Amino acid sequence: MQSTISIPQYWGYPRFALEQRTQQGIILELYYYPSGTELAEQFNDGWRYVLMPNKNSDETSYLQEDQIQPLTPEELFHQITAEIDFYQQQISILNRQLTVLTGGFTNA
Repeated sequence: MQSTISIPQYWGYPRFALEQRTQQGIILELYYYPSGTELAEQFNDGWRYVLMPNKNSDETSYLQEDQIQPLTPEELFHQITAEIDFYQQQISILNRQLTVLTGGFTNA
Protein backbone atom coordinates (compact mmCIF):
# COMPACT_ATOMS: atom_id res chain seq x y z
CA MET A 1 0.00 0.00 0.00
CA GLN A 2 1.36 3.40 -0.96
CA SER A 3 1.44 6.17 1.64
CA THR A 4 -0.56 9.33 1.09
CA ILE A 5 0.57 12.76 2.18
CA SER A 6 -1.97 15.56 2.56
CA ILE A 7 -0.78 19.12 2.03
CA PRO A 8 -3.01 22.01 3.07
CA GLN A 9 -4.36 23.98 0.11
CA TYR A 10 -2.80 27.21 1.33
CA TRP A 11 0.70 25.69 1.17
CA GLY A 12 2.38 25.52 -2.18
CA TYR A 13 3.23 22.07 -3.43
CA PRO A 14 6.84 20.96 -3.05
CA ARG A 15 8.95 21.13 -6.18
CA PHE A 16 10.80 17.90 -5.31
CA ALA A 17 9.63 14.50 -4.05
CA LEU A 18 10.82 12.10 -1.40
CA GLU A 19 13.58 9.80 -2.66
CA GLN A 20 14.12 12.00 -5.73
CA ARG A 21 17.72 12.06 -6.95
CA THR A 22 19.17 15.55 -7.39
CA GLN A 23 22.57 17.14 -8.02
CA GLN A 24 22.91 17.50 -4.24
CA GLY A 25 21.85 13.93 -3.36
CA ILE A 26 18.72 11.94 -2.58
CA ILE A 27 15.83 13.66 -0.79
CA LEU A 28 15.06 11.98 2.53
CA GLU A 29 12.69 14.41 4.24
CA LEU A 30 10.62 17.51 3.55
CA TYR A 31 9.65 20.28 5.94
CA TYR A 32 7.41 23.27 5.40
CA TYR A 33 7.81 26.58 7.23
CA PRO A 34 4.48 28.43 6.95
CA SER A 35 4.67 32.20 6.71
CA GLY A 36 3.99 34.00 9.95
CA THR A 37 5.77 31.39 12.06
CA GLU A 38 8.98 31.88 13.99
CA LEU A 39 10.87 29.43 11.74
CA ALA A 40 9.69 31.25 8.62
CA GLU A 41 10.74 34.59 10.08
CA GLN A 42 14.17 33.19 10.91
CA PHE A 43 14.76 31.07 7.77
CA ASN A 44 12.12 32.28 5.23
CA ASP A 45 8.89 30.46 4.52
CA GLY A 46 8.59 27.53 2.16
CA TRP A 47 9.83 24.02 1.72
CA ARG A 48 13.06 22.67 3.20
CA TYR A 49 14.64 19.39 2.17
CA VAL A 50 16.94 16.97 3.93
CA LEU A 51 19.30 15.37 1.43
CA MET A 52 21.82 12.58 1.68
CA PRO A 53 24.67 13.47 -0.69
CA ASN A 54 26.26 10.03 -0.46
CA LYS A 55 24.35 6.87 0.41
CA ASN A 56 27.49 5.40 1.98
CA SER A 57 27.75 8.05 4.69
CA ASP A 58 25.56 9.47 7.44
CA GLU A 59 26.10 13.03 6.21
CA THR A 60 22.96 15.03 5.43
CA SER A 61 22.31 18.57 4.26
CA TYR A 62 19.34 20.87 4.75
CA LEU A 63 18.50 22.94 1.69
CA GLN A 64 15.80 25.30 0.44
CA GLU A 65 14.10 24.62 -2.89
CA ASP A 66 16.12 27.23 -4.74
CA GLN A 67 19.36 25.54 -3.60
CA ILE A 68 18.48 22.20 -5.21
CA GLN A 69 19.10 21.31 -8.83
CA PRO A 70 17.39 18.32 -10.44
CA LEU A 71 19.36 15.82 -12.46
CA THR A 72 19.04 15.88 -16.22
CA PRO A 73 17.36 12.80 -17.73
CA GLU A 74 20.78 11.67 -18.96
CA GLU A 75 22.39 12.02 -15.51
CA LEU A 76 19.49 10.16 -13.91
CA PHE A 77 19.76 7.39 -16.53
CA HIS A 78 23.50 6.98 -15.89
CA GLN A 79 23.08 6.95 -12.10
CA ILE A 80 20.36 4.32 -12.23
CA THR A 81 22.11 2.09 -14.76
CA ALA A 82 25.35 2.27 -12.73
CA GLU A 83 23.43 1.21 -9.62
CA ILE A 84 21.77 -1.66 -11.54
CA ASP A 85 25.18 -2.79 -12.80
CA PHE A 86 26.57 -2.71 -9.26
CA TYR A 87 23.73 -4.82 -7.87
CA GLN A 88 23.90 -7.28 -10.78
CA GLN A 89 27.58 -7.80 -9.97
CA GLN A 90 26.70 -8.37 -6.32
CA ILE A 91 24.04 -10.92 -7.30
CA SER A 92 26.53 -12.71 -9.54
CA ILE A 93 29.06 -12.91 -6.70
CA LEU A 94 26.42 -14.25 -4.31
CA ASN A 95 25.27 -16.83 -6.86
CA ARG A 96 28.86 -18.08 -7.26
CA GLN A 97 29.23 -18.31 -3.48
CA LEU A 98 25.97 -20.22 -3.23
CA THR A 99 27.08 -22.61 -5.98
CA VAL A 100 30.33 -23.30 -4.12
CA LEU A 101 28.46 -23.76 -0.84
CA THR A 102 25.96 -26.22 -2.27
CA GLY A 103 28.50 -28.07 -4.42
CA GLY A 104 26.79 -26.94 -7.58
CA PHE A 105 23.29 -28.08 -6.54
CA THR A 106 20.69 -25.37 -6.11
CA ASN A 107 16.89 -25.30 -6.23
CA ALA A 108 16.92 -22.61 -8.92
